[in-house]
Formats: sequence, structure tokens, C-alpha cells
Amino acid sequence: MENKQNKKNFLALGRTHMANERTMLSYWRTALTFLVLGAYLIRQTPAEEFILPATIAILFGVVLFIFGTVKFYQFKKIINNS
Repeated sequence: MENKQNKKNFLALGRTHMANERTMLSYWRTALTFLVLGAYLIRQTPAEEFILPATIAILFGVVLFIFGTVKFYQFKKIINNS
């Protein structure tokens, strides 16, 4: 009976790690979208009125990338300590 419970806990821990990785990748995917949007606005639009939105999009992408990475390692530490 205890062996079955240990296997359940091991599998649950694996699922939790994978969920944490999926969450980090979704942050990265969203950050990449904002980075590409900002680069597109800078490259394709000749008007200078799009410089501010493009800069904001790029900065938001960088911040989102960093935030997702930091949260990933914070939750990974929590998961490993439990």
C-alpha cells in the first residue's frame, strides 16, 4: 500500500514540475510576441508616432520574459522543498 502511495506522490511531483515548465514557456511565448510586435512597429512603420508604443511593447516583452523566468525558479524551489 505504501509503495503505491509513493508512486502516486512521485507522479504528482512530475506533473507539477511539467506544469511549472509549461507556465514558464507560456510567459516566454507571450514575451516573444511583444518583442516581435515592437520590432515590427519600429521596422515597418515610417511614422515616428509608433516609436513609443513599439518601445513599450519591447520593454513589456523583456519584463515579461524576466518575470516568467524568476517565477519559474521560485516555484521550482518551492516544489523541490515540499
